[in-house]
Amino acid sequence: MTIRDIITILISAILIENVLLSQFLGVCSFLGVSKSRKNAVGMGVSVVAVILIATIVTWLIYNYVLVTLDLVYLRTIVFILVIASLVQIIEILIKKFVPSLYKSLGIYLPLITTNCAVLGVALKAVNNDLTFVNMLLYAFGSGVGFLLVMYIFSLLREELDKRNVPQAMKGVPIALVVAAILAILFSRYVGISPKEKEQKSLPSNNTYIIEGSSPSEDYYNDNVGEFLWKY
Repeated sequence: MTIRDIITILISAILIENVLLSQFLGVCSFLGVSKSRKNAVGMGVSVVAVILIATIVTWLIYNYVLVTLDLVYLRTIVFILVIASLVQIIEILIKKFVPSLYKSLGIYLPLITTNCAVLGVALKAVNNDLTFVNMLLYAFGSGVGFLLVMYIFSLLREELDKRNVPQAMKGVPIALVVAAILAILFSRYVGISPKEKEQKSLPSNNTYIIEGSSPSEDYYNDNVGEFLWKY
């Protein structure tokens, strides 16, 4: 694996396939804990740790236990049990070493157990047959993406509290509007769509495609294939 591959996976997980703004997973804690920067960062760091550890454990269980015993159909139940156990351990550690953060997070810390972001990343890692290294990069990038959006969103909400927002838009309504704008901005990282690529890969010779017909194999090899190799 090259440096380019590592950067591609991380950028894809953090920006292009962001768990919050692109996959819309874990929105409950996203709205509930983002009122202050401290709470948002604390929740984000906790989710990073849970996603990374849970994905590693579930990946190992899936590939070396469930697949071996032909029990793949139990992956969702097993993954939920693993995630719940890890969250309980992290909750105990935070309560003991950072009691102020534990009090500020309140009910949202146990909610990581049912956080769709954690389960979604773990399932996607095994469903896409990622290698161990790719799984580590994807899980870490997904967690960092969660933390990044939580931090940005908390900064915006803190700033909104200082502004003269219309009464009807205060609180959750204006937060949803800001979240929608963030989602639109993050969607721009996707880049050129396949349709736009196909339009740019017009044939340089006199080969034309009749409307309603499928491109021939020669057309694909000569034009589309050449374009893909270039870009």
